[in-house]
Amino acid sequence: MSPVFVITVLLWVSVAGLAFALVKRAAYWREGRATAAGAYGWANLFTIPKRYFVDLHHVVARDPYIAKTHVATAGGAILAMALVFLNYGLAIYSPWLDKLIFLAALIMLVGAVFVWRRRHGAKAVPARLSRGPWDSLPLLLGSFALGLALFIVLPASAMSGALAILVALLIAAGAFTMTFGAARGGPMKHAMAGLLHLAFHPRQERFTGKSHEHDVVPPTALKMPVLDAKEYGVGKPVEFRWNQLLSFDACVQCGKCEAACPAFAAGQPLNPKKLIQDLVTGMVGGTDAAYAGSPTPGIPLGKHGGAPGKPLISSLIEADTIWSCTTCRACVQECPMLIEHVDAIVDMRRNQTLVEGIVPGKGPITLSNLRETGSSNGYDIGARYDWAVDLQVQVAQPGRPVDVLLIAGEGAFDMRYQRTLRALVKVLNKAGIDYAVLGGVETDTGDTARRLGDEATFQQCAKQLIDTLSQYSFRKIVTADPHVMHSLRNEYRALGGFYEVQHHTSLIAEIVASGKLSPRATAALAEKKITYHDPCYLGRYNGETEAPRQLLKTIGIKVVEMERNGMRGRCCGGGGGAPLTDIPGKQRIPDIRIADARAVNAEIVAVGCPNCTAMLEGVVGPRPEVLDVAELVAAALE
Repeated sequence: MSPVFVITVLLWVSVAGLAFALVKRAAYWREGRATAAGAYGWANLFTIPKRYFVDLHHVVARDPYIAKTHVATAGGAILAMALVFLNYGLAIYSPWLDKLIFLAALIMLVGAVFVWRRRHGAKAVPARLSRGPWDSLPLLLGSFALGLALFIVLPASAMSGALAILVALLIAAGAFTMTFGAARGGPMKHAMAGLLHLAFHPRQERFTGKSHEHDVVPPTALKMPVLDAKEYGVGKPVEFRWNQLLSFDACVQCGKCEAACPAFAAGQPLNPKKLIQDLVTGMVGGTDAAYAGSPTPGIPLGKHGGAPGKPLISSLIEADTIWSCTTCRACVQECPMLIEHVDAIVDMRRNQTLVEGIVPGKGPITLSNLRETGSSNGYDIGARYDWAVDLQVQVAQPGRPVDVLLIAGEGAFDMRYQRTLRALVKVLNKAGIDYAVLGGVETDTGDTARRLGDEATFQQCAKQLIDTLSQYSFRKIVTADPHVMHSLRNEYRALGGFYEVQHHTSLIAEIVASGKLSPRATAALAEKKITYHDPCYLGRYNGETEAPRQLLKTIGIKVVEMERNGMRGRCCGGGGGAPLTDIPGKQRIPDIRIADARAVNAEIVAVGCPNCTAMLEGVVGPRPEVLDVAELVAAALE
């Protein structure tokens, strides 16, 4: 039997195996709900190269070692298989193509060696990596590359008997892993699903490469379900949309989401990687006994199982798992496969809230307050701006236009946040900014309701506030609360509310840059070690990390950065309704963040969010002072 015949047979068997794997996995994905009509077509397949080489590798490149090994292993494999198909599948049999096949196989083999070294040769293998079949994957991929290289480099006269069988087995072992193994749910399913996931991603707006100023649903805004169509979240795997199920299969189990998750770090019962694997288990049926990564804290393996039509919560996923999430998007930010963990969690929360009527902790009281009073704490909204009675704050009036409309948010009832607001107002007054507040007609944006899954209450709050805002004339909205900012800027668009919304640090930075104010920090303040904590809803959700830092630098403060900062900053634990659901863990998330500040010997933590202020100031024991950026600027003006 000639070597050419053997390689040709292996080629077509592999093609058949790949087709089988695709059909088998697609059968699971198709169990999910349909997407919007016309939203996804075969033309999306042409977007894969750009999204793979630009969008995906933009994330992978944050880890140079794995980025290079991925380029070598995946690139070498794709090139080698394409060339084999061309040379042997089409019976060209070109020696020059053989040379290219050898080169591609050699590149793949080098990549596989470095992948193996990452898992076995390094002194400290990252704990976030899944083991089991993932540990043997580099050997199987290396087997394929080695067998292919030997087939090309050895003379035909030598390719007989035991050697020919050995080469064939080397190639077959790797080919099986990449085809039939993927069909069975092995590690290589991520490659097939991952490429298709890039084409049919649930958030196509992530790839447009243009401004999202006019998008109805910007990349970080939760998509609005149609309640009249009974879209009440996800209670079973089949209730996810088919391209969400596809995205779960794309998970490479690298654990970068796990390492970034504040809830996991605090020992709460949430591991984003395990959650995605649980959803895969629910999609195909079975138990979590074979999971080979770090377990969800406090939840043993092998005692949970699911099926496509079986309820997710309790049988497969514990309720406390989905309520532990702070919706900080650190998992999404880190994921090299661009999976949307937060969307899946909120989808499951919606089912628990809207269908089952189950929200833990103080959540039900908060939601009731929002519906009945327009305040999450049930306060008299007429008293929202009592803190400003001595500051000559103008209250907006219909028919009287202003440049800036200041919206304080729910935090305005909190005495600590009032200090921040007073500092902001003093800055605006001194700069002569034409601004006004809504006063007693300002109601809650509904942000907390939406994160808790109560879409009905969110839409009620949003429509009420949109109706109120429509009565006033203003150029832009400014707020010191990133959660308010995100709702108004991004999530109100789906309900017709398009506004220019700016964070107070960005506005103050513009004022100072224009020369209207020239604040200078005192020598005593400038000499202190000051670090800046990035609010998740300002940084990851809205991409604003530089304005606060530039503002502090302008007034003479040098920022000492914590290890995790900017778009990769650590969450304070105050988002997503987490303080209301209050799921216990081994420690508190804000304690971890203050430990980050202590590690750089910070004396002051500058913040830009009332939730961050409250969470970080709640840390007991010696800690740095917590001050809003507006307070630091106001002090520099004095």
